[in-house]
Amino acid sequence: MTELLLEMLSEEIPARMQARAVEDLKRLVTEALNREDLTFECAKAYATPRRLVLVVDGIPETQPDVSEERRGPQVGAPEKAVDGFKNSLPADAEIEQREDKGNTYYFAIVEKKGIQVELLLGQLIIDIIRRFPWPKSMNWGVDHGPWIRPLHNIVCRFGPTASIAITLEPGRGFRTTETTGHKFLSPDWFEVKDFADYKKKLEKAKVIIDPAKRREIILKEAGKLCGKVGLVLKDDPELLDEIAGLVEWPVVLMGTIDDDLMYLPPEVLTTAMRHHQKYFACLDKGGNLANRFIVVANTETTDGGKQVIAGNERVLRARLADARFFWDQDRKQTLESRTNGLAGRVFHARLGSVLDKSKRIEALAAFVAEACGADAKQVKRAARLCKADHSTGMVGEFPELQGVMGRYYALSDGEPPEVADAIAEHYAPRGPNDACPEKPVSIALALNDKIDSLVGFFAIGEKPTGSKDPFALRRAALGVIRLILQNKLRLPLAATVFKAAYRLHEKQRGWEKEEETEGWLPVSSDLMAFFADRLKVYLRERGVRYDHVDAVFALGGEDDLVRLMARADALSEFLATEDGENLLTAYSRAANILKIEEKKDGRSYAKAPDPTLYCDGEEKVLVTAMASVVPEIDSAVSDERFSESMALLAALRKPVDDFFDAVTVNVDDPALRENRLKLLNKIRSALDDVADFSRIEG
Repeated sequence: MTELLLEMLSEEIPARMQARAVEDLKRLVTEALNREDLTFECAKAYATPRRLVLVVDGIPETQPDVSEERRGPQVGAPEKAVDGFKNSLPADAEIEQREDKGNTYYFAIVEKKGIQVELLLGQLIIDIIRRFPWPKSMNWGVDHGPWIRPLHNIVCRFGPTASIAITLEPGRGFRTTETTGHKFLSPDWFEVKDFADYKKKLEKAKVIIDPAKRREIILKEAGKLCGKVGLVLKDDPELLDEIAGLVEWPVVLMGTIDDDLMYLPPEVLTTAMRHHQKYFACLDKGGNLANRFIVVANTETTDGGKQVIAGNERVLRARLADARFFWDQDRKQTLESRTNGLAGRVFHARLGSVLDKSKRIEALAAFVAEACGADAKQVKRAARLCKADHSTGMVGEFPELQGVMGRYYALSDGEPPEVADAIAEHYAPRGPNDACPEKPVSIALALNDKIDSLVGFFAIGEKPTGSKDPFALRRAALGVIRLILQNKLRLPLAATVFKAAYRLHEKQRGWEKEEETEGWLPVSSDLMAFFADRLKVYLRERGVRYDHVDAVFALGGEDDLVRLMARADALSEFLATEDGENLLTAYSRAANILKIEEKKDGRSYAKAPDPTLYCDGEEKVLVTAMASVVPEIDSAVSDERFSESMALLAALRKPVDDFFDAVTVNVDDPALRENRLKLLNKIRSALDDVADFSRIEG
């Protein structure tokens, strides 16, 4: 068994693409080995800013021999057909005659000798390079590429002695046994024999190929520096991953922020450091932002990093000086005075300006505030001001601070804290890991903003398709779902809120005069189907079976997500019991019989059965049980006592089981058969009033 070592050395690979590239490289190579019937023990892949590395251990040196059987023409077939079959075989193939399905055929046994693996690997790797799924790639040279950046070299070793020739461009190969170290600290080329030798020599040449080890070094060294001055590193896993993808040899240093800049809002300081300069923030023991930052360099210097620190301090000082100017200037003008300027900012060509959007979500407050327990006047005020910070200098410089700066400016203007907090939180939740607003005014404004966008874009036909979602409507829908469920809001979406949002768009844009515009009902139907899909995604990620939600959604007219979830939870608990499992089986049996017989007879059996035709004891017991239980179930469902309704359903389990065990539905008597099919329909309808059991799998 032999080891394959592969390294592709290039110009800098964007940090955000490295993790996916590592997985793709491992997948593509191992899939190619499997196609060639080559086993292996393990495969590991690594990435640095300049290289992708793969090591596959335990590959055989030769493909396994294969014995293949081929069937030829029938014995007695024309001589030309027989000769053609024989000529298609290797000279040493064994031919025999054999019976198959009553006829005699020629069969040949072909032994295929396995090929030396090192002869296969070159073309296999070239094919992978040419079809590597980079999100973006480039071509360079003559027939060279595509790759994320120009490739400088490819190391490809199969065992300690075999190097695999790789040629992407005519007349130019690669040093397949040699690589180079750190671009600045150790640029000389050196030979490698295997992965252990490669890794050892690279570390000596100032390159750490394992991102996990680079992350560990950064955290450890940053922790040491912070500890020396009584601080702690601000936890930021995403930034840590990004920085680990920017350096091959992490050198951790600490810089200082000028005290006269520390009065800026902490979000401004951290945004300037994190998003623009890739610095870690430091906190004091009270969790407050300290006047220090951590920078990770990709090189060592003779002065211990003093010039690197000074240079980064200078850059940060200049950026924060700009922020200080914007902070001071922006507060000279109130948010209220900035709202009219939003008329010149386009939200969408067919949905109007940002000011139009602000007016719509302000008007929508009346339909949402009460359900959120919020003061409608405060929601309206927050809606009027929530987009005003778009025209501030600070948000122009730091777009990431939309809403956050609005809060600071609102407080500076003397607005109530509830209004200011709502302005800051109305974009939330921005993603699955973002916290959901919990304050009533903030919840209402966040809902208004997202619902306005969803209704507007669906109304003009800009719905997500496939992987394309340019207006982040999936994220907006998931945000609405989280806001409603996590805050337990009783909010009829389609019947009230969506319709109100559509009417506001209609009134503002004059859609009622446009013949080509879709009406409200199709928009409502599409939106609820979209929400059903998003809700299934949300629940699947939390381990909830989507078909249980589907069974409740399928009842139609359900747009209260809290009620829907309570119903789905009760259904899940019921189906986990023996009674629930058996009743689902009985439902399926009844539904299948009805489906078959209705199709065969070309009619429905939806009418009520004739009580005078009940003759078997089990039939009468079932009818009596249903007459007693079904009204109680309907009452429990109407009062939202869903767990109780499921418990009542359990009472039908034994009568239904006994009915199917003792009663024959398809009897010879036509009237009796029809009456029993109507009874089956009554069973199906009773269960379908609780949930559409036909949607439940297994």
